[in-house]
Amino acid sequence: MPTSVNRTRGVRVTDLARLAVAWAASTVALIITGALLPGFSATSWWAYAAVAAAAGVAGLVLRPALVEISARVGWTGVILTALIGQALIMYVAIRLVPGIESTVWTAIAATWVSAIVGTLISWATTAGTDDGLITSLAGRARRPETVSDPAVDGVLFVQLDGVPFPVLQWAVQSGAVPHIRRWLTSGDYNIREWTPQLPCTTPASQFGILHGTVDGIPAFRWYDRELGRVLVANRPADARVIEERHSTGLGLLCDDGVSISNLFTGDAPRSLLTMSRVEVGRGSTQTRRAFAWFFASPNGFMRSFTRTVGEILKERWQARRQVKRNLDPRVHRDWTFALVRAVTNALLRDLNTALVAEELRRGTKCIYVDYVDYDEIAHHAGVFRPESLAALDGLDRTLGSLAQLAAAAPRRYRLVVLSDHGQSQGTPFADRYGQSLGDLCEELIHERVQNVDASVEGLGRADSLAGDIAAGGMTGKLAARADEVLTRAQQTPSRQTPSRQTPAQPKPAQQTPAQQTPAQPSPGQQTPPPGGTEEDPVVVLGSGNLGLVYVRGDRRWTLQDLEREWPALIPGLAGHPGVGFVAGIDEDGQQWAIGSAGRINIASGAVEGTDPLATFGTHAARVLRRALMLPEAPDLYVNSTVDPVTDDVAAFEGLVGSHGGLGGWQDRAVLLGPADLMAGLPERIEGADELHRVLVGMLVASGQRTATAFRG
Repeated sequence: MPTSVNRTRGVRVTDLARLAVAWAASTVALIITGALLPGFSATSWWAYAAVAAAAGVAGLVLRPALVEISARVGWTGVILTALIGQALIMYVAIRLVPGIESTVWTAIAATWVSAIVGTLISWATTAGTDDGLITSLAGRARRPETVSDPAVDGVLFVQLDGVPFPVLQWAVQSGAVPHIRRWLTSGDYNIREWTPQLPCTTPASQFGILHGTVDGIPAFRWYDRELGRVLVANRPADARVIEERHSTGLGLLCDDGVSISNLFTGDAPRSLLTMSRVEVGRGSTQTRRAFAWFFASPNGFMRSFTRTVGEILKERWQARRQVKRNLDPRVHRDWTFALVRAVTNALLRDLNTALVAEELRRGTKCIYVDYVDYDEIAHHAGVFRPESLAALDGLDRTLGSLAQLAAAAPRRYRLVVLSDHGQSQGTPFADRYGQSLGDLCEELIHERVQNVDASVEGLGRADSLAGDIAAGGMTGKLAARADEVLTRAQQTPSRQTPSRQTPAQPKPAQQTPAQQTPAQPSPGQQTPPPGGTEEDPVVVLGSGNLGLVYVRGDRRWTLQDLEREWPALIPGLAGHPGVGFVAGIDEDGQQWAIGSAGRINIASGAVEGTDPLATFGTHAARVLRRALMLPEAPDLYVNSTVDPVTDDVAAFEGLVGSHGGLGGWQDRAVLLGPADLMAGLPERIEGADELHRVLVGMLVASGQRTATAFRG
């Protein structure tokens, strides 16, 4: 791919060939329909061909009107357009062309049969491939709007969620991602690694990338002392709170930008399927319009339908294959994940691409879109498993499709590809040791805790789609109900159940007696349900292999406070074989990391005994200190161990692929862009806020950012 995407105008030979193929397929579909349906016939096959041609012309006239009406009516209209729009167009063509013998009812029936047959022919020839997607979107993309400043380059930022730099590097070397490989080997594009801050999560990284700060986000979810409850970053209401607290109005997308399928807006004037704006812009007409344009063609509808069903079937087969092969590490993969995977890796991927295609057609200067395919599958299958690598290959094809669509845009576009973090792999903590982090804390403090460790990242993506659809009418009511269920699932405290029975490992020799005594309720205290309640004094949360321990209330507890209240807590956690270190602040405001055989004063670098951060990289102390300095930081950070041979970590959620803390590849992310924009970058990019400044520099180099300045 060249450094810039060249615009094309006029009718191309491939366009004419595509029209000829579509006409021939429609003609064959009508001939087959005439053979199958009594009462429907033509005087010659030329009559069928004429109907097929008339249907093409009728589609040019009627499809824009159908799309616009359905977009304004609501999602019910969009679905009806997808199901009967093509049939209606074919019916009009049948009535216009002489030489077709039929009654009213046989004509209507023939419309449906020919539409089904035509769809099957189209699917067999193009749908399910990149050509099917391009065919569905390119027609509208080739009718671009005019822009007042065509000399200004547009920038399309594509986030490949959760792709580790080593995985993409290997994929390029093996030829598994041909588009990216071709761009890099041509010299037009460069790739490099950047280091996310702690926590290595989408909320912190994406907020830093889009808004220029990582303040206020200590994990994927955390106990908010000001609100007195748990915030979950991919819950729309909570995402809105986070953005309103920390946005300055000078985000990455503030100048004629659009945010698509992200957690936060980047201060974009328009946001589609964006968590922090779902409740504000629920039921976006623009989203429905783009969806209707895509689904109004048989290629678009059949592609998404077959891919969604196929994704469910693939997931169930792949999950059983892991069990049959006894792969290790692995986790249980249920039907819920299969449905979430189908939404994120089929329906949402196509919808995102349709929305980006519309913004390219409009000439929007800056677009940021997040594709979660790899991240979602790797969480449950593993970072290097065949299904995860297949998702990466699918993302590469999507990049190729976006490059083709950008070729017809009213301005030149620069394509920048990045990941928000990487991923690490390993058997979950609860599977490995027979108890969750919350269970362990209960044993050590002799009290019940509110334990929140269910994996809900994928549910949040489905929630954004359900929330956008929930705009009234029957479809809106059903979507609103789904939105409510998904939101409740994200907030429910849970007791981590081992996904696969494994023998519990022996506890360390330095265990305190408190570790060996089952937690008992105090006299008169009623035993709360599993997972604890909002009345329990301690909140324990899992965020990948990073655990967070909060004492409920409006103040932050120091290490001395915790030692006085629960003497066994810190030594018991630090001495557990699955814990690499615990970290907190002392009464003097000094940050400490504590392990089983020593501790380090992070500010001064003084080590007592063995440095617990030695196995986590030279940057570990820097990023940990930064995280501990946040006012929102927990009273204790708990990071799992990392295996020195395999780089395995132990997630405090039921995930085989995880990110959040330190260890493995979770803090090794990707940045890929045009060679000229990548020139002169800092030798090391550490932290999403630093990456934000790099990306803003790319906007300036592209001719944007004339009205706003760099964040200081």
